[in-house]
Parts: sequence; C-alpha cells; structure tokens
Amino acid sequence: MKTRGITGIIVAVCLMAGFIPAQAADNPVKLSYANFPPAPTFPCVQMERWKTEVEKRTNGKVSIDTYPGGTLLNAKNMMDGVIAGQANIGNLCMAYQPGRFVVTNATSLPLGIPNARVGSLVLWDLWEKYQPEEFSKVKVLAMFTTAPNNIMSKVPVRRLEDMKGLDLRASGGAAQVLSAWGANPVGMPMPQTVEALQKGVVKGLFSSLEVMKDFKFAETCKYITVVDTVIYPFAVVMNMETWKSLPPDVQKVMDDLRVEQSEWTGNYMDNHVKESVEWSQKEQNVEVITLSSEEKARWDAKLGFLTEKWIADATQKGLPAKAIVDDIRTLIKKHNK
Repeated sequence: MKTRGITGIIVAVCLMAGFIPAQAADNPVKLSYANFPPAPTFPCVQMERWKTEVEKRTNGKVSIDTYPGGTLLNAKNMMDGVIAGQANIGNLCMAYQPGRFVVTNATSLPLGIPNARVGSLVLWDLWEKYQPEEFSKVKVLAMFTTAPNNIMSKVPVRRLEDMKGLDLRASGGAAQVLSAWGANPVGMPMPQTVEALQKGVVKGLFSSLEVMKDFKFAETCKYITVVDTVIYPFAVVMNMETWKSLPPDVQKVMDDLRVEQSEWTGNYMDNHVKESVEWSQKEQNVEVITLSSEEKARWDAKLGFLTEKWIADATQKGLPAKAIVDDIRTLIKKHNK
C-alpha cells in the first residue's frame, strides 16, 4: 500500500511538472489534415511543421494525421470538403477559385509583393481586416503565399516577343498575366503539370521557382526567365464544428500559431526558392535569364490594366475594391521594412 501511495505521488508530481502529458496517455483529439500537392512541396512541409508544433505545444492532447497528394481531398474541392467535414483541416490554393475568394485573391494582382514572407503577412493582415464572407463557415488557421512567379520553359524566353502563343501552365490571376504578355495560359493543378510537360501539352509553366526542384521540373524546363511578378495565395482552414469542439487550451495553441505559422511558411518558401534555383543550375544545367531594365519595363507596362479591371469588377460586386488595393500597397511597405 505504501508503495502504491508513493507511486501515485510521483505520478502526480510528474503530471504537474509537465513530464507526462495529461491527456496523451488517454484519448488524444485526433484530427485529419488534407493537402493536395505531393509531400515534399512547401505547402506540405508547412503542414508537417504545424502538426509537430500543435502536438508538442498541446503536450500530446492533439494527434494529427496528414494526407498529402490529394489522398483525402483534392485541390478543387478542398474548401467544400472541409466545410462538409470530410477532413477536419485543409490547405487550399485560392487562385484555383478566383471568383470565390475575391478579396484575398487581390494579393495576386501585380502590385509588387517582393517575396513570400512579405506576401504571407500582407495576406494575413488583409484577411484579418476584411473578414471575407467566403471564410465564415471555417476557422482560418494560417494564410501564406508563394514567392513571386517566374517563367520555367523548355524553350528560352528572352524578349516579350518570345511569349507570343507559348503554352504555359498557370492558374487564377497569373493566367491573366500570361495573356497580357501574349502567351497561351493553360489551367491545371500543379501535380498534373508534370505529365503535361512530358507529353508536350504545355511548353512550361508560370509559378514560383521552388517547383523546379519539388516537382523536378528542372528535368524538362531548362530555362528560367526572371520576371518576379505575381504570387499565389493559400489558406489553411478548419471545419467550424471541429473548432468549436476543441478544448479552450487547444484553441489557444492554434490561435497563437496563426501569424507565426504564416510568417514561418513565407521564410521557408523564400529560402527554398533560392535552394531550388541553385540546385537547378548545378544539377540540371538550367539557364537563368535576367531581363534588362528596359526589357522588364516593356513587360510591366502590359500589366497595369489588370489592377484597374479588378477594381472595376470588384466594385460592381459591392466590395471596397480601391481601398483593398490601397491597403495591399500599404501593407507591402509595412512588412518590407
């Protein structure tokens, strides 16, 4: 009896000191997290980091099963799947549904977002200020963006004229940028682009450069043309009923992670892009083409109307469109300091 009493005291002391997770030994809250790109890509890297941090910071009260590569929900039905409860958490690319995520997709206009860290913080602040209706049925856990888009192609693109009629994969606002430059944008989720390049359906793609390594596009696209224009915005969302069912201390952990996770992902993305380009040059002999300032000015001059058109269209939908664009420009300056 004395031994049992001493053992009970030791266990109690350990629990108080945090050595034994109070709930981990019993029944942790199990959550499913769906993602659409393959596991090595940056949206899935950030997913695994979030999972690790939540499990650690809740002392094992939460256990998260991750599903990369569209194994639970694919890119197009991610938001609706989370709302319906097919997954507790999902990571979506808002550019795949430009008419649905109008406010947050404004970050994909050619407004000069210089990198993924700035883009991610701008996107978060924009969402937080405007609280778009399309997110009312979910709990937002993070917002982040890609690095600026550049051209990866099988053929060299050195001048604006080289873009004429060129079939390049792009989605959302990025597709409009390609059209403005005279290219032929082809919409498809990133995972499908690998086969499309191999079959010659497209001659390249317009995206952030980490995919040169993550998807091994450097094996087929031997040229990078640096244009540093628009970004793709992403969101991580949770089913609202799931969120409401979580204990308050678990909710606090996730709330406290929101901005941190968004910025972490932006920083990871920027570093990964640099690594990807270096790998592509060294291992795959990819040529990086940098436009002259005069040539770059020709490309930029073709894009001004896109922001004007977005403002006109969004205003017709009842949104404070000009204020949104002004806010994005202000936030870029704020976070770029």
